[in-house]
Amino acid sequence: MKVKLMMKSARSAVIEIADGGTYLTKEAYRILVNGVLAKKADTVVTSLFGLEPETEYVVTVEKEGGAEREELRFTTDKEFVTLNVRDFGAKGDGVQDDTKYIQAAILACPKKSRVLIPKGTYRITSLFLKSGLNLEIVRGAELRADTERFAYPRLPGVIQSYDETEEYNLGSWEGNPLPMFAAILTGIHVENVLVYGEGVVNGCGSKENWWKNPKVMVGAFRPRMFFINHCKKITLQGVTFCNSPSWTLHPYFSDDLKFYNLTIENPSDSPNTDGLDPESCKDVEIAGVRFSLGDDCIAVKSGKIYMGKKHKRPSENILIRQCLMENGHGAVTIGSEMAGGVKNLTVEECMFRHTDRGLRIKTRRGRGEDAVLDKITFRNIDMDYVMTPFVVNSFYFCDPDGKTEYVQSREVMPVDERTPYIKRMDFENINARNCHVAAAYFDGLPERKIEEIRMENITVTYAENPKCDVPAMSAGVEPCSRKGIWANNVKKLRLKNVSVTGQDGEAVVLSGVDEVDGS
Repeated sequence: MKVKLMMKSARSAVIEIADGGTYLTKEAYRILVNGVLAKKADTVVTSLFGLEPETEYVVTVEKEGGAEREELRFTTDKEFVTLNVRDFGAKGDGVQDDTKYIQAAILACPKKSRVLIPKGTYRITSLFLKSGLNLEIVRGAELRADTERFAYPRLPGVIQSYDETEEYNLGSWEGNPLPMFAAILTGIHVENVLVYGEGVVNGCGSKENWWKNPKVMVGAFRPRMFFINHCKKITLQGVTFCNSPSWTLHPYFSDDLKFYNLTIENPSDSPNTDGLDPESCKDVEIAGVRFSLGDDCIAVKSGKIYMGKKHKRPSENILIRQCLMENGHGAVTIGSEMAGGVKNLTVEECMFRHTDRGLRIKTRRGRGEDAVLDKITFRNIDMDYVMTPFVVNSFYFCDPDGKTEYVQSREVMPVDERTPYIKRMDFENINARNCHVAAAYFDGLPERKIEEIRMENITVTYAENPKCDVPAMSAGVEPCSRKGIWANNVKKLRLKNVSVTGQDGEAVVLSGVDEVDGS
């Protein structure tokens, strides 16, 4: 067992207990802070709260019974002042609208200082973050979002510059620059922000408000729980986000982002309530996060055609580790709005439970020549009751033109500026139990095949009573169950120590695969 300090602030820290466990530790541990028991931990990534600024701490992690122990030392950061939102007029009684009082505290907060939200229920709409802010939502505190949509500010999609040579993009909806209601927590062009604590941000979404006719724009598109636009050095730690009106966390054209020890909970039937959607973002770490929701747990994006072609900004250098994904459509999804491309994405040491798919790539003709996927790596993943562990779909049909002949034709089409490209994907050390539909479904374009898929040390078995469903959302795909690995239009497929047992029919079915290496 080894202990590593992942992050520290003036009042909190994140540590990693590396004992070979995936999301959950193999053993139960006690965490002592300066010799006093602070908590018991059973997750690899865990947080400490209630620390004091500029204080030296010795953190000891020991097995129950004290048979083995490790310690680390660190000094917390400096803090100038704490601004308690109650001192600015917030009541936290769940009745008064506390938005302007909390916003006043945020605007008044100097650098290296804290805005404190103590216990209570704070009815709010949108709060706007500012650079250098530490915002703590303590245990027992809930930011409870109003459901009156026109109480929220609107962020326009595109604002033309004075000389009509440039534009300013604020709002976004599913990869296009469109008007949206501001998020419950919104950051625009801010840096060095920490939002942390053990409290709750509740979007109060339901089928009576935000989830009613969810695809219809009324005034503007539905708000996120957390939206940052062109921001840098942003960290979220410990907070629970629930009942989101739409996508829960949406970082947009932002860099150097860290998401630690969060809990994201939305009902399984809530529409478009993705957990975390980095869009055209760079240098992102997601660790120790638990997802349970109504759409994709993590969906990595880079805009639809207009944004991808104009900005050519991929999502890149993304590390997802020690997370638990439950009950979503896809555990980790790429697309479908990714016209700017995705590269250097690694998912490791995660647990997928009861998701429709494990890896889910959604692309299609028309995404464009900049929609390049490359260096996508999944390793050391434990899946249970995932319907189809691996899905690469080059014919995704959920767009207004998604079922047209151009998008759905299996015939060779011209390669031009509209043609996306999937390069290399690596899958290794993955155990998928109790699958339902198919072990893997790889469907590339005939005119631009998937360049390379490498699968090593993969084990797939099936549930006793598997469900029958479609492995991918594209035309002509029939429902099935207990199918093996199906690969179509792949240049090179490398299989090493891949085991599929209990399937209905052949373990591996190939079509249009140029080269197969291994067994």
